[in-house]
Amino acid sequence: MNSKTTKKDEPVRFIPVGGFEEIGRNMMAFEYKDEIILIDMGLQFPEEETPGIDFIIPNTSYFEPKRQNIKAVILTHAHYDHIGAIPYLSKKLGNPPIYTTALTKEIINKRQEEFLNAPKLNVRVIKNGDVVKFSDHFEAKFFAVPHNIPDTTAVILRTPAGNFANLADVKIDYDAEGKPTNLEEFRAAAKEKIHVLFLDSTRAEAPGRSLSEKMVEKNLEELFQKAEGRIIIGTFASLLTRIAEIIKIAEKMNKKVAISGRSMKENIEISRNLGYIKPKKGTIIPIEDIHKYNDDKVMVLSTGAQGEPKASLMRISNGEHKYITIKPGDTVIFSSSVIPGNERSVQILKDNLARQGAIVYHSEIVDIHSSGHASQDELRDIIRIMDPKFFVPIHGYFFMRSQNALNGVESGVPKENIFLPDNGQVMEITKTSAKITDKTIPASYVLVDGLGVGDVGEVVLRDRRLLAQEGMIVIIATVSRRDGRLVKNPDIISRGFIYLKENQKLLEDIRTKTRGIVSRIPRHQPLDGDYLKSLFRDQIGQFVYNKTNRRPMILPVIIEV
Repeated sequence: MNSKTTKKDEPVRFIPVGGFEEIGRNMMAFEYKDEIILIDMGLQFPEEETPGIDFIIPNTSYFEPKRQNIKAVILTHAHYDHIGAIPYLSKKLGNPPIYTTALTKEIINKRQEEFLNAPKLNVRVIKNGDVVKFSDHFEAKFFAVPHNIPDTTAVILRTPAGNFANLADVKIDYDAEGKPTNLEEFRAAAKEKIHVLFLDSTRAEAPGRSLSEKMVEKNLEELFQKAEGRIIIGTFASLLTRIAEIIKIAEKMNKKVAISGRSMKENIEISRNLGYIKPKKGTIIPIEDIHKYNDDKVMVLSTGAQGEPKASLMRISNGEHKYITIKPGDTVIFSSSVIPGNERSVQILKDNLARQGAIVYHSEIVDIHSSGHASQDELRDIIRIMDPKFFVPIHGYFFMRSQNALNGVESGVPKENIFLPDNGQVMEITKTSAKITDKTIPASYVLVDGLGVGDVGEVVLRDRRLLAQEGMIVIIATVSRRDGRLVKNPDIISRGFIYLKENQKLLEDIRTKTRGIVSRIPRHQPLDGDYLKSLFRDQIGQFVYNKTNRRPMILPVIIEV
């Protein structure tokens, strides 16, 4: 709908900052007059196109000059794709007040301690059911939604244009009989008369319904009963709901639980302190004490199910773990999905474990993992219950969001009332209309590399990609400062291009070409090192391309003597 707005009907601006063309980097903004509300501040893990990069975070350059206008940052839950950018961005944004649940608060504060220059966060704990007034024009009601980490919250943002429901990562829970267990929360929220629904699209193309967590627990317990030796479970440190259930099953079977992996230990400790995980005294034992118990009484919860090189499970498989070595008869269970891009490393990990005699189970063999994201039928149920006037699918690549748009049409939302903005595109929403405008804000990747944030740009990435694909040639030319002649034969070094010992002819040709370039510079002309380097890059680069059809990076080094 494109009806014009009056001053009386000034629009609320919705701006997707990240998470609308990728999985991760989730961040959204709502702006009205001089007030801004941000929802989530997540990171994205690097892609093949970003070699050497640690994380990718949202671009907040539009908001930094307006930091005094940011009235609140709402965090929906404690997964890194929703909270991971906080240490990098909170200071840039003026360290605004953060509203979130108790578990999320403790996890973000614990992570903040790792960043020495990061400010102490201004976190205000909310409980589901709370109503909080942030400013003159924005108020929020929080309500609980199921995900695979406790204390996940959804938000009804009350705005001058109407009520906006944000359901970030969400699913519908089912009991052992397959009946939904949490629809009342959605129905209660729907009574608010939802103007715009913002809904998770991560599994919008997956037919049917997600696997019940109760079924996962049942299948895990059956595997535990079959196991004759030690049980080692690889899972995400953030899957705290499942971790709590695994500990309960262990207690039921009179097993001791050891924890391996720093993030897992920290998250479990935080959850114990808050009462989300309630192990009996003596259930959890130090990892160094597992040898004191019979193998059939030991269960290990481990990080590293994605095959990360330094994570606990990979160290166990490589024989590098201080306390655990795989024995024939150990049962290793992968209770997690494989993140796209990690398939090969996970396969290598499973191979290593199997070679050493471990019995390996993963979710393709038996149902031992359930996604925290709703599938098609669940999404349609949620849309029907919420009954919004307008619908904006969020979180995911365009194809995922477009599939969720179809879910909206199937659920009765008119096609013209469904919008698919990309990162940085500004939507304007009034009481009667919604539209994607031609206004945009900067939404490009901000890359985190070590301690550097944003100092690795496209040029650096291009160089890294070139080095990875084509390699490099270093040309070291020692030149007389007096007459500009070569003092000795040029040295040629190659990395990732060719093995020079087996390509002596090409090596000599490059040397000859180098000598020719230097010889053509007039003797009376003062030596210009930068000019000589540019000649080497251009002419040697073209020469090598003509000979090999490849373009290695040419790195000239001029030594003046």
